[in-house]
Formats: sequence, C-alpha cells, structure tokens
Amino acid sequence: MAKFSVLDLAPVREGGNPGDALRNSRDLAQHAEALGYNRYWLAEHHNMVGIASAATSVAIGYVAEGTKSIRVGAGGIMLPNHSPLVIAEQFGTLASLYPGRIDLGLGRAPGTDQQTLRALRRHPQMAENFPQDVLELQALLGPLQEGQFIQAVPGTDTNVPLWILGSSLYGAQLAAMLGLPYAFASHFAPEALFSALDIYRETFKPSAQLAEPYAMVGISVVAADTDAEAARLFTTPQQQFTNMFRGTRGRMRPPIDDIEDFWSPAEKMRVSAMLSCAFVGTQTSIPDKLGAFIERTGADELMVASSIFDHGARVHSYEVLGEVQQQLKGSGDA
Repeated sequence: MAKFSVLDLAPVREGGNPGDALRNSRDLAQHAEALGYNRYWLAEHHNMVGIASAATSVAIGYVAEGTKSIRVGAGGIMLPNHSPLVIAEQFGTLASLYPGRIDLGLGRAPGTDQQTLRALRRHPQMAENFPQDVLELQALLGPLQEGQFIQAVPGTDTNVPLWILGSSLYGAQLAAMLGLPYAFASHFAPEALFSALDIYRETFKPSAQLAEPYAMVGISVVAADTDAEAARLFTTPQQQFTNMFRGTRGRMRPPIDDIEDFWSPAEKMRVSAMLSCAFVGTQTSIPDKLGAFIERTGADELMVASSIFDHGARVHSYEVLGEVQQQLKGSGDA
C-alpha cells in the first residue's frame, strides 16, 4: 500500500501574513505526525506573496523542531538557484540537528520568474548544470574522500537522502540514471505522468542510496464531511490556478459559492486539466477513485497537497484522508 505524505507551500491567506502561514505549517506538521503521515515537505518559491517558504531550509528547521518523528524535507530545493556547497551545509546542519529525519528533494526549475532569478544572482543557463550539481551535492553530503580539500561542515558524511523532482521526462531519466527516488509533480502538471513513470522504472540503475526504483506521485486532495463542502473548499485552488493564468498571483483566496461565475470556459478547461489529479470529496466518495489511481500509477508514495483557505478545514482534510488511507489498507489486506 502506498505511503501518504504532505506537501506544504506555507500558503499566505488573504488577511494573514507569512508568520501566520509558517505557524500553520508547523501545526499541520504536528497533526500529520500524529495521523501517521510519512513525511512533510516544504517547497522553494521566490517573489510570491502567497507562499511563505522561500527560505526553505529555515522553514524545514522550524517544522522539524516542532515535531519528533515525521521526516521533514524539501519538495524541493531549486538547485540551479544555489551553489551545491551552500545547500550541503544547510541540509548537513539540518541532518545534524534532526538525524534520520531530513530529506532533500531537488528541482531544476527556478521556482520564480526570470527577473527574480537575476535578483538571486543566478543565470537561467545554470539549469544546464543540474546533473553535475546533483552529483557535486551528493559528494559533499557523502564520506570525505582522500585528498578532498573542500568539504561541507556540517554536511560531510551526513548522507542526506536525495530525490529528483520533476514534471517532465527529463527528471525521470536523470533519477533513473543516478539511482535516486523520483517525485512527479502531477498535483499541478499531470500530462506526462505515466510516460515519466514508465521511463523511470524501465531505465533505473541501482545505486548506493537505492536498490530499486521508488516513485512518489503528487496529488491534490480536498476532503470534508460532505461532498458539497469539499467542492466549495476546492474553489480556493481553482481560483489560484485561474489567477496564475491571468497573471494575477496573490494571496490565498477564500472559497466561493459558484466557481462558474469566476472563470471563463477556456480557463475552466486549462485549470481542470492541471488539477486532473485532484481528489475532492468525503471519506465515502474518495476511496474508490484514489485506490484506482494508486493501482494505475503503482505509486510507492503519494505526496498530498491541500490548498484550503481555513487552517482548521485543511487539518480536517488530512484527517479525513487519513481515514481513507486506513480504508484502502483494509481493502488491500482483505
């Protein structure tokens, strides 16, 4: 049975601020730990007023300090924005403080716009060095080699597990070549999901970190006590994606009664395609669809995003999903 984990963008709500968002993240992580979720990941984005996890390693440390056993990590760090040495030091520090609990997912996209990328003092062509940067980072987190002059302190020999993140075939090929676990971002870019999984599994080469392919699949879940309430809560991510197409990104918006009054038919088509891996409903209506999805993908793990405006409702969504997971486990054991 696939494991369930949490992806959090530390959303900043209308009427809220980044401090509120990060405190909500820590609270959600504590609930996720109590509910038995496997890991809790935060993602790097920059110059986005609706996302508070730009300083991703700092946010991870804050969440890890507030939890005891759940794995905490990056889903992910956009490696072209950074030098591998700095990331090795940051995550080596985290691994030294919270041993056995830190993950490092790596993405190739900038997680921002081109102007902000220049403000980060990086060049778009840095993405071309992604495979080499991953190998350099892996070496910096591994054992100290004879004659090695530069080392990450902390970092050396912490062996923080690396993941490759992606939404295209490129990441699948790289993860397979390097023998690393692979996470596909189907929670917002599902088009190449099955092709990427096939390539990853068919071309995987065992490594010191991983003997067999391990695939994580991103999904969106909005769960509530009634289908009508879940559908209403789901209008928040529907508005977010619509505004992204309109070029009017902002803070997380509250749900609305009728999404049809908000978007055009063309916007509805584009947003619905991006959110085709979303499961919206109740403990009764979600299991069959989610179980079929797990069977189709063969996912080893589901990374669940849940963009819900009210923090209490977001926590409850993961509680309902936890019950769904138990149902699916029970049906699988039968």
